[in-house]
Amino acid sequence: MTRSTRATEEWQRERPDLDPLPMAVIGSLSEVAQAIARDHLRPFFDAHGLQPGEFDVLATLRRAGDPHALSPTALYEATMVTSGAMTGRIDRLERVGLVARNPDPSDRRSVLVGLTPDGLARIDRLIKMHVANEQRLLAGLSEVEQTQLLGLLNKLTESLPKKRTD
Repeated sequence: MTRSTRATEEWQRERPDLDPLPMAVIGSLSEVAQAIARDHLRPFFDAHGLQPGEFDVLATLRRAGDPHALSPTALYEATMVTSGAMTGRIDRLERVGLVARNPDPSDRRSVLVGLTPDGLARIDRLIKMHVANEQRLLAGLSEVEQTQLLGLLNKLTESLPKKRTD
């Protein structure tokens, strides 16, 4: 029995006036996300000397296409982190020779962060293993079920209330 199932049953027993379905769904989503990150993704990244966020930077630069370079702003917007978090990731990846900061040829006041040859080789090697790992994690669901789940998760994401900024 999962933790979220157990919690749902306990709430049903203690507070039968509450609808436990929303708690069960959110609890299950959280439980799955935590288990995947903790037990399967983090060990993969650790084994290859990267933090998950650093892998995201390399993957974002790789999928940007040739010349595999973006501004720091484009990187932090694409990976949904703060500019400070992105600076730390870029600094670390630069120290280990996987990315380089270069002047932006279209705006000399700006820089572009680009994959080095070692960075390109590393992400090209790791992305294949990463996708195989994800396929293994989803093997309990058929391709049709995976597609349905993706559709439902996208629908849920789109339906979430927008974050208030005031």
